[in-house]
Amino acid sequence: MDGVFPSAAADAAPLSAQTPARWQTMGNEEKKAVVHEEVRRMNKLPANSSYATHRLRVLNKILQLLSAQRTISQDEELELLFAGLRL
Repeated sequence: MDGVFPSAAADAAPLSAQTPARWQTMGNEEKKAVVHEEVRRMNKLPANSSYATHRLRVLNKILQLLSAQRTISQDEELELLFAGLRL
């Protein structure tokens, strides 16, 4: 990775390469942007791909959860769920 700062490389990486610690330090809008980028990547796959179809369903559910109003305890629980996912 000559000439690329680690943070820039992490920003360009697919969602699956994002570490749970990195995900926890992101703001809500940054998380949405990362998920939207992954949706764009999945939309490039064949329409009949069961992998892409399932992953798009998961990504859309994540966007739905990120958009909902939550209490602090619900937000903490959601962070734990996201940390456990290998997206």
